[in-house]
Amino acid sequence: MNQDYLDPINALHVPELADTTFAMDLLLRSKEGVRNIAVALTESASPDVRTLLRNQLMQGIAMHQEVTELMINKKWFHPYELTEQYKLDQLSANNTLMIGKMNLFPVETNRKGMFDRTPDDH
Repeated sequence: MNQDYLDPINALHVPELADTTFAMDLLLRSKEGVRNIAVALTESASPDVRTLLRNQLMQGIAMHQEVTELMINKKWFHPYELTEQYKLDQLSANNTLMIGKMNLFPVETNRKGMFDRTPDDH
């Protein structure tokens, strides 16, 4: 990878990387939602609230399963093949380090004169 972050070659595979990131985030959030609903269920006393939370819990578990299956089918997640998952995790870590080393912001960040009015103008 060259140091010019605007070079189109650096955008190769970015859409798929974004998709995998979004899917993993959705997977983690659905897991977090299941956990939170389960805790709320154990704390509720009202039968109506318990029924509502139980239904939400089942929907959350189903969503987690759907996202997991999607990620497995796309080969973005390998819960049963630890060697393959390790390779993906290493790739992700290396991409993160590479992005962290990029000079995304120029040394000169003054943007004065680029706008049609100053912030104080109304």
